[in-house]
Amino acid sequence: MVNNYHTHTYRCKHAIGQDEDYVKCAIKAGIRQLGFSDHTPWHYDSPFQPTMRMDENQLEEYVNSIRYLKEKYKDQIDILIGLECEYFEKYIPWLKTIIEQYQIDYIILGNHYFQSDETHIYFGSYLNKQYLTSYVDHCIKAIDSGLYSYIAHPDLAYYDSKDPFYKKEMSRLCQYAKLHDMPLEFNLLGFTTGRHYPNEDFWNIASQYHNKAIIGFDAHSPDSLLDKSVYNRALRYLSSLNVEIIDKIKMP
Repeated sequence: MVNNYHTHTYRCKHAIGQDEDYVKCAIKAGIRQLGFSDHTPWHYDSPFQPTMRMDENQLEEYVNSIRYLKEKYKDQIDILIGLECEYFEKYIPWLKTIIEQYQIDYIILGNHYFQSDETHIYFGSYLNKQYLTSYVDHCIKAIDSGLYSYIAHPDLAYYDSKDPFYKKEMSRLCQYAKLHDMPLEFNLLGFTTGRHYPNEDFWNIASQYHNKAIIGFDAHSPDSLLDKSVYNRALRYLSSLNVEIIDKIKMP
C-alpha cells in the first residue's frame, strides 16, 4: 500500500476514532501519503441540519487538527488536508471560498444527493431514470468545475445495472471522465461491507473506456487502514481489467 486519500473522522457523525489514530494506523500499514477527506459542511440557505457530515463550525478545528498532525509526523508520513464534497451548484461559490480560506489541499467528489441533501433525494437509494441521468449530470458538472481530484464511489448510483439504460448513462460518465483525465475510485468500504458498489457491471464499462482507477479505503475507523488483504484483493481485481491503476492524485 502506498497512498490513501479517502479518510473520514468522527466529525461526520458516522465514523469513529481520533485523528491521530488514523495517522498511526496509516504509518503501521506502510501508507506514504494519507489524505483526510471528511464530509464537507455546507453553508445552507435553509435551517436544514445534516446528519452525515461535520457541522460548519467544526471546519476550522478539523483543519487545525490535521495540520498539527501533518507537522508532528512529517518525518514518517505525508499528510494532506482534504474534503469529500458533493457538487451542489448553488453552494459552489461558498465552497471555493472555503478551499482558499483554509488552504484545503484537495477535494474528492462524493456525489450523494440530488442538488443538495436538503432535498433528501439520495443517489444511493434505488433510482428512476431521471435521477440516474441527474447523477451523471452532477458528476460531469463537477468534472467541468476543475475542483475535484477524483470521483469517489462513482458507482454509488443505485439502478439495475443489467438495464441498457444503466449502461448508457454509466458509459456517458466513464467516457467523459476518460476525456477529462478524471480518476474513478474503487471503494473498499463498499467492497468489504457488501454494498451495491463497487459494481462489476460499472467496472466492466470503465474497462471499455480505459479509465484511470484509484483505490480508496473510505476509512471510517482507523483499523480499516490496516487491512492489506482487502487492498490486495481489489488490486488483483482491477489488474484483471483494462484500466490504468494509479495511487497518487493530482492537485487542482
